[in-house]
Amino acid sequence: MNLLNEDVSIDKGSKTRNIIRIIIVFIILIIIAIIAIISYMMYLEKNILHLYVNGVENAEVKNLLIFEEDGTIYVPVRAISTYLGYNSYNGEYSNKSEDNSKCHVKCEGEVVNLNLNSNKIYKLNVKENNNNYTYIYMDKPVKAINGELYITTDGMEKVFNSLFIYDQENNRIMINTTPYLITSYKNKVLDYGYTKISEVFENEKAVLKNILIVTDDKYYGVINATDGTEILECKYDDIRYQESTGDFIVYSGNKYGIMGTDRKTKINISYDSIKLMDYDVGLYLVSRNNRYGVVDLNGNTIIYAENDQIGVDISRFQENDLKTGYILINNLIPVRKNNKWGLFDTKGNQVVDFEYDSFGYIANNNREANNLLVIPNYNVIVACIDRKYTLLNSLGEQPIKAFVDDIYMVISGGEKYYKMNANDKTYDVEKYLDKLGVISSNSNNDTKNNDTNNSSNTTTDNNENSNQVDNDANKVNEENIETNNDEQQNNDEQQNFEGLENNE
Repeated sequence: MNLLNEDVSIDKGSKTRNIIRIIIVFIILIIIAIIAIISYMMYLEKNILHLYVNGVENAEVKNLLIFEEDGTIYVPVRAISTYLGYNSYNGEYSNKSEDNSKCHVKCEGEVVNLNLNSNKIYKLNVKENNNNYTYIYMDKPVKAINGELYITTDGMEKVFNSLFIYDQENNRIMINTTPYLITSYKNKVLDYGYTKISEVFENEKAVLKNILIVTDDKYYGVINATDGTEILECKYDDIRYQESTGDFIVYSGNKYGIMGTDRKTKINISYDSIKLMDYDVGLYLVSRNNRYGVVDLNGNTIIYAENDQIGVDISRFQENDLKTGYILINNLIPVRKNNKWGLFDTKGNQVVDFEYDSFGYIANNNREANNLLVIPNYNVIVACIDRKYTLLNSLGEQPIKAFVDDIYMVISGGEKYYKMNANDKTYDVEKYLDKLGVISSNSNNDTKNNDTNNSSNTTTDNNENSNQVDNDANKVNEENIETNNDEQQNNDEQQNFEGLENNE
């Protein structure tokens, strides 16, 4: 027996086993290292924010976001617009300028106006032949950061008709536009048993509320986008989604009405036409047999449908920056009956009889004059009888107890001035209203919490206001607007004011 060979064999076997053990330990260490590296990479990945626009990762849009300490996320309006299918411009849509405290964005379906420090945004359907805007509110006002206008993600959803989903657990943001969502639901609609989604722009926006307006090629209905649950039966000749209220204008049997998402009838299907006039006051313009009236959101009659026209054509008064011709100076509804105009308030009270030929001044021969409907800071409307003009306040009263030859707007150096001609004299309307004691409201707060009807402008004769009138008159003289001779101007103006008051 060779003990030496046996020892050598045992020694070799032991070495082999040791090597195997080392290799196994090394492999285990490598595996642990790989797991650690993967875990660390996953940890790092989870802490890296990823942003997707319509399913595609977009680092450029991610870099546009500003995260504030309270958790609010802001996005720059103009910079993000192109990524969401919009064009953007400085100034308002109907009043072109380079004013960077305002901007508007535009797509094929609508225009949206935004103003610095306001949470009220105005939308215009560019496919409708009118200049009446609708509006909705954002959670916070537009703010400026480094000279650029920013809005919150809530505002981004409403301005750009999109969804902003922030998955904080997975550190992921998804921004989906309406066209992308509509495309993603097309096949589902077929599975639910309908032919297609309504292609009307306003209807497509319902998808942002997880609602689809669908058709079977003949009739329209409304369903839940997630599971196809029926909201309104597919039996209507047409349906139009109302973004402001979330309700539906339905058309059936040649008549229109309003249905809610709870399937309850808000306004009976009994009108030849129906259109939202104003969201805050909750009024609809309705018609029957070519006669027009006003009802509220519950179908209650505010103004009987017996009038020739309700609302004025504001396309002729573009420099007046009006957003609607249905409700003027916050509270008054212009109504025409038997070819004469009167005024109702939003509660349905008639405050001005049907006695005026028209509302507003249309410039003819005066080259510097611009058309004028309202003087906003004083909440007065221009009214006309027999080609003579006066002003009416929200109570239907005439602050100027006279009719003059012209009341118009002049724009100089980008500023707007209001003039009137009478007795072969030209007056500054605002200075004149100040002299009469008409209260000016020089602010126009579009924030929902502060958006209230301005109080009626009245001429007061108590001692305090008399002193204010005297102070205003002195201020007019000091400013020396009409002439270089202040004292002579005061005497002449006082005589002309008195003559104008007596020229009824």
